[in-house]
Amino acid sequence: MEEKKSLWAFGTPEVVYSGIGAALYGVLSWATNLLQIPGAANVSVRPAVAIPMFFGVAYGPWVGFITGFLGTVIGDLISGYGFWPWWAIGSGLMGFFTGLVANQMTDYKSGGDILKAEVMVIVGVVVGMGLASLSEMWVSGADLNTAIVFNFVPAGLTNLIWGLILTPVLMVAYGAVKSRSGR
Repeated sequence: MEEKKSLWAFGTPEVVYSGIGAALYGVLSWATNLLQIPGAANVSVRPAVAIPMFFGVAYGPWVGFITGFLGTVIGDLISGYGFWPWWAIGSGLMGFFTGLVANQMTDYKSGGDILKAEVMVIVGVVVGMGLASLSEMWVSGADLNTAIVFNFVPAGLTNLIWGLILTPVLMVAYGAVKSRSGR
């Protein structure tokens, strides 16, 4: 039986996973940042949002957070958007919350593990995009209605859809690789 690491462990492997995840998320976000959602306040379609969610599930909350945070910074900077710390924190929180079930994963292909991850995808999106959207009230002077309708709804819904669809796909693929490699 595989020994479970502490949920909060953060050593050399987690640093490496965080770097790989952040680079992957940043580049794939950049690739889709031009796909802006019409009528939304600078919100793009980002299927890559599943990467910090998956990295959280696979490697823990800190890896998920760093993947989401740094990946957003990288993607936004190379897209010419600049640095928006609250949105980077929001993306990091999506990876962090999914990572809270990392030490409960036994078989990434099982319905039970996928369900745990899906629940945390929902929590992560609500908390992460909620914080990022509401930050627009004090950062940009938006009112509550604008923050919800033009930030939270489009960002939350698209991230939720991509997270709920792609995180399990990545989990199943990862589970297959793990079982073949004997790890």
